[in-house]
Amino acid sequence: MAELRFSVFGTLVAIERAGTGWLPFLLGPDGKRRRAEFEVPQFVTEAELCQYLADLFHESASPAHPEVYRLE
Repeated sequence: MAELRFSVFGTLVAIERAGTGWLPFLLGPDGKRRRAEFEVPQFVTEAELCQYLADLFHESASPAHPEVYRLE
């Protein structure tokens, strides 16, 4: 599976399927990425990732970045 990318209240996040679980990464403006310091449970489906990230990071919402959405 290719990586899935999200804007999480303005922060770029990539998530890859790893076996039965997920590996989240933070994406830097220079194209580099590093392992994120949060976990995505294996029971979360691809369709639920956006809502999971919104629930996990809801305190990061701001008027400038009010939502979580998948990047194509």
